[in-house]
Amino acid sequence: MINPLYKAADDRYENKMQYRRAGKSGLLLPEISLGLWHNFGDTAPLERSRDILLAAFDNGVTHFDLANNYGPSYGSAESTFGQVFAKDLKPYRDEMVISTKAGYDMWPGPYGIGGSRKYLFASLDQSLKRMNLDYVDIFYSHRYDAQTPLEETMQALVDIVRSGKTLYAGISNYPHDKAIEAYNYLQSRDVRCVLHQGKYNMFVRTAETEGILDCTAEAGSGYIAFSPLAQGLLTDRYFKGIPEGSRASKDRTLKSASITREVVENLKKLDAIAQRRGQSLAQMALSWVLKDQRVTSVIVGASSVDQLKDNLKAAGHSCFSDEELSQIEDILKLF
Repeated sequence: MINPLYKAADDRYENKMQYRRAGKSGLLLPEISLGLWHNFGDTAPLERSRDILLAAFDNGVTHFDLANNYGPSYGSAESTFGQVFAKDLKPYRDEMVISTKAGYDMWPGPYGIGGSRKYLFASLDQSLKRMNLDYVDIFYSHRYDAQTPLEETMQALVDIVRSGKTLYAGISNYPHDKAIEAYNYLQSRDVRCVLHQGKYNMFVRTAETEGILDCTAEAGSGYIAFSPLAQGLLTDRYFKGIPEGSRASKDRTLKSASITREVVENLKKLDAIAQRRGQSLAQMALSWVLKDQRVTSVIVGASSVDQLKDNLKAAGHSCFSDEELSQIEDILKLF
């Protein structure tokens, strides 16, 4: 039974977190946002999920990132969030930015996936019920759907904004050319794309190489990065082998075969730079993404309060010397 007598920390905004503007909008996000992709579904203890969510808010994390199919099982992360929100966080709704998405597989049949107007409207209605919310702050098209005219998907976002069910529209996982089309369509209807969410870390840099960061900034949108720790690879978790229960041990999003002795040795070289900076490898990896001011926020997951608090220490430490950046680049070439 969750104890409903939660009172947020009085010092939650006192030098614990830095905030950045989302493009040219008036919206500020914490440099580090909490994502509920894993660890918050119905397979996780509710009390642990609650502890992480409340610890995040107590430390200045005001943005919580969800999607309709986050779990496992589908929808259960939103349901978990909804329970904690209703019992603990509801009095603080106006201090929070809550986002969700629709685009990937959610329910059976032809209307439970993609970018159609029918799917986006139905999915958001379901998400709001699960999260016990009247509206979300940001609603994303979770992916580009080549089977649906982009105009239909974008017009659905426009109309959802105008319905009041979301305050801002965003896109996620869109290729460069389609992102530009999306920005232009939304702007022509006086609804700017507030955020483009995409994968960005030391190993995955398509946001740089494909010009996505450039075109996002030119459109006046912010960029928010997921997987900044490369599914946990950019941490010290695998320095002594593959721990039981880790993502690599499950061979799903991170394959154990990819964690070779050479990879670990090169990670330790990165870790040595982090230690000289007074950071852990994970903290430096987050700071590295945040060094680019076009990045509004990075999304981290957490399986414990301690892990969350360790990651939050990266906030406000995104400055690197030229020597540090050069050394990091030399090591990254070895992977």
